[in-house]
Amino acid sequence: QVQLVESGGGLVQAGGSLRLSCVASGSIFSIGAMGWYRQVPGNQREWVAGISSGGTTNYADSVKGRFTISRGISKNTVYLQMDSLIPEDTAVYYCNAGITQKNGLTARYWGQGTQVTVSS
Repeated sequence: QVQLVESGGGLVQAGGSLRLSCVASGSIFSIGAMGWYRQVPGNQREWVAGISSGGTTNYADSVKGRFTISRGISKNTVYLQMDSLIPEDTAVYYCNAGITQKNGLTARYWGQGTQVTVSS
């Protein structure tokens, strides 16, 4: 079994910062690309940022220059540093990762989500 657990969400004023963390655990053989998505109630889940196993990063235009995605040394953790937050960043943020288990099965997994609320 594999589990992704996010943390770090909360309430912050516009212009502030938050750092989200996501840790993958379980019977993991390897982890490929990891990423962050967000969803506002009533809207589709949207991609925010991604990082490959080699460290290549990509960002949605709406967060480019404000958010930074990175991976931990152990490679089973991904972070999202969010700076210059605006009310439009308010959403539930989800971690996503492509994981190969020790039994050889490969799939994409989601975390449970963490709420980020930016007040004006």
